Formats: sequence, structure tokens, C-alpha cells
Amino acid sequence: MPMTMTQKILAKAAGLPEVTAGQLIEAKLSLVLGNDITSPVAINEMGKMKTKTVFDKDKIALVMDHFTPNRDIKSAQGCKKVREFAAVHEISHYYDVGEMGIEHALLPEQGLTVPGDVIIGADSHTCTYGALGAFSTGVGSTDMAAGMATGKAWFKVPSAIRVNLTGFLKKYVSGKDVILHLIGEIGVDGALYQSLEFTGDGVAALSMDDRFTIANMAIEAGAKNGIFPVDEKCEAYLKDHTNRPWEVFTADEDASYEREVTIDLNTLESTVAFPHLPENTHTFDEIGEIAIDQVVIGSCTNGRMQDLRQAAEIMNGKKVAKNVRVIIIPGTQKIYLEALKEGLIETFIKAGAIVSTPTCGPCLGGHMGVLADNEKCVSTTNRNFIGRMGATSSEIYLASPAVAAASALTGKITAP
Repeated sequence: MPMTMTQKILAKAAGLPEVTAGQLIEAKLSLVLGNDITSPVAINEMGKMKTKTVFDKDKIALVMDHFTPNRDIKSAQGCKKVREFAAVHEISHYYDVGEMGIEHALLPEQGLTVPGDVIIGADSHTCTYGALGAFSTGVGSTDMAAGMATGKAWFKVPSAIRVNLTGFLKKYVSGKDVILHLIGEIGVDGALYQSLEFTGDGVAALSMDDRFTIANMAIEAGAKNGIFPVDEKCEAYLKDHTNRPWEVFTADEDASYEREVTIDLNTLESTVAFPHLPENTHTFDEIGEIAIDQVVIGSCTNGRMQDLRQAAEIMNGKKVAKNVRVIIIPGTQKIYLEALKEGLIETFIKAGAIVSTPTCGPCLGGHMGVLADNEKCVSTTNRNFIGRMGATSSEIYLASPAVAAASALTGKITAP
């Protein structure tokens, strides 16, 4: 029976010759991920189980990234619980202050995610690893606990939407614009419990950083996962980051899709998602003058080197607008160091921005940039729900690093 890329991966993990959309399966897991918010809950749940040890200490990753360095006593207690659990179970991939990064930037960098993997994480943006041809999806902390204990998880096999990409992106138009455009077209529930499978000649024109960004926000369209084919660019990335073997799966030519969406990258423009949903997208021919108070460039969506380079190119030799706070957050320590060596950090600081240690921080209104009443922020993060970054009267405008950097200089939402 013809299968999509996701369905083939799940069939292999379930030990089945084939699977169909809607089928319930039990699949073996390649990796189980948790962070400092979700892991303490999972650890408590695992404590209620008969199984008292993890299934494989090398297939669990615990990343302290949301409220670290700890913002308060509660977050410190949570990290302490995870730290002690990692020590007791000798977890190989435990990342804390000094080693940590934003989890979805860190794991590929550390070579923990490869094509053909089945990955669950107690964080909704675990779908990021689909950029590498893996099936990865977010789950709740209880499912994370079961995964840590058994190495297995139940799934309902998703149907799929084929997203056909053609052409090449213009300068300063990036993967963030691609995924915002797609969400604007199909809506935040347009791919509900479906797989977004990206295909077409346009895939080759996308950098790996673009693909990570696009896969990361598949959940913002309601998708179970987003996934890209494994091509030469992907294999080059993998060879630079991991020694793990991998298996490449490709969709059958006659695989069944619920629908097909085509995006011509040649005609794509810089796109901004207005409050209070990622589907509320606009291009600059529709945007008037909107003054802003803050800019955030970072997160698991846009805290990689391409993002920082693009922002620094626009900000180089210029000054941040008066009364605008600009926060730059490299995705990992390695990215921070590379940005430092390239002079990007100096560019940001001279422009009047601040540079933070890697953290999710402001993305979820945690710390390092919480918004006050009625403030407006241009952010390269992934969600702009009411109160997401602070006060419920504040507004978040989701955009690419290029748009965010250009807006930082003018004090209003600006095209790069």
C-alpha cells in the first residue's frame, strides 16, 4: 500500500510492513526529550509507575532551557529535581547552564537527531527535527514519562498534506516567511493532526536553518509533524554533526494526501503575523505605521547563525531606535561563540541591543523581556497568543530576523 514519508517511518518503528492513516500503533522511540518545565512533571509521573528506571540512558535528553539561569525559587527547584534525576539514572544527554542551549537548536547541533528517528518531546515544538527527515512530535509530560520508562509510545498514524515548494527566496526573505505564509493560507487548524510533508524543487534552495524554522512551526498549523526529504544539503549537515547511522525514507509516488498546497518562493514577500494568532498574516503592502516598544531575535524558531547573520547585516553601523528595547538570544553556546568570533555580538551591542545567554525566556513570557501593559513587540518567536509574552493587553507581531532587525532601527514595523 502506498505510504507517505511519515507513515513509512512509523511503520518501521512499529515493526509493521505498512500503516494507514488513522491506524493506532505502538512504536519504538529513538529519543525522548524534556525540559525544565515539563520534565519535573514527567519525573513525578514516572515515580508512580512500577518501572523505576529509564529504558535507555542514552536515548533521553533533558535540557534546562526555559527559565535558566533560574528566574525564581520555583524554577530552581524544578531544575534541581531534573538534575538529581539525571544523576541517579546516569542520563547521557543532560544539559544545564554552561552547556545548554534552546532545546530544538541544541539537539541537532549535538547530533542527537537523524533521518528515520521517531522522537517525542514534552514540548510542542519538538516537530523541529522533521527538517532532518525524522518523525518528531510534541507530547504531554505523562507520555514523556511512559516513553522514558518503556521506550515506546502510542500514535494514531496521521494523514498528510503535501506542500510543494518551487523557486528561490529573495534576499531577506527566509524560512520564517515561508511558514508564516503557509499558516496564513491554511489556518492554525488547517493541518490538524496531519503531517506537513514538504517537497518540490524549492526544497533544495532552502538552507538547513530555513528548514528547521519551517518544521518548528508546523505545530502552529495544527500539524502532528512537519517533515522534509533528505537531500545532499541535509546529508552534509548530518556529516558535520553526528556519527550516528541513519535511514532515509521517501514517500511513494502514489502516496495519498488530503490536499496539496503550492508555494512559489520566487514571489514570496516578507510576512508578519499580527496579534493574536499566527494565521493573521500580512505582507508590507497591507501594513501601516505601527510603533513598537521591543524586538526579540532568537528562540527555537530563529536563534541560529543564519538568523543572527541576517540581523547583524541589517543593524551593522546603525543604532536601535530610541525607546526600543532589542534582545538578541543565540540558540546555543556554540552559536553564541561563533557569533562572537564573527563580530556579530559586537555589532549588536554597538547598535544598542543586549545579548542574552541561550534561553527560551521571553518567548513564553518567562523572563529576559516580559511585556508590560499595551506594549508592542516584533518577535522572531513562534506564538503571538494573548498574554504569551506578558501583559494580556500587550501585542506580539511574529516576523523574520530581517524584519525584526529593520524594525529595531526605525521603531516601527519595517520591511528589510
